[in-house]
Amino acid sequence: MPVRSRRTLLTAVTVTAGLTLAAVTPALAGTGADHARPGAVTSAHGDPRDATQRVADFYGAYIDSVWAADDPAAAANAKALRAFYLSAAAQKKAGAYEKKNHADGILFAQNVPVRWKVAYTGSGMGHSTSRVTLTWSDGGKAQVTRIDVQSDLKTLKITGLKPAD
Repeated sequence: MPVRSRRTLLTAVTVTAGLTLAAVTPALAGTGADHARPGAVTSAHGDPRDATQRVADFYGAYIDSVWAADDPAAAANAKALRAFYLSAAAQKKAGAYEKKNHADGILFAQNVPVRWKVAYTGSGMGHSTSRVTLTWSDGGKAQVTRIDVQSDLKTLKITGLKPAD
């Protein structure tokens, strides 16, 4: 085979290998990451006018903040989220719970859940109620706790939090 043909063949093989690697690399990039999970949410939606959605937004952002304990901005963010989403009275009650129980007054625990879910449970007299389900570990025997959350329908502020019976 002439030298020129070998160079052309070698170039073609190199380009093909490079293109194949470029196509496969993004697909393989996340496979070893410990945060990548099968079935993870790939899209989300919301409505800032919906009281239950606001509770879900709050718990999602709050859990993200307390989960990131090594981030210097996390504690300030959690405090700001409380101020924005909770009424003054609810903030006070959460603080009192924390002093008495040495646990987070939003999660009613000393640690951070790995998953959360919020469901509408009813409304009346100007308030909406939601149930927050917190999952504390992965696996078949994961511990779950529930919190009943009351929100004012006019302000959309969380006005009450209590562990569900």
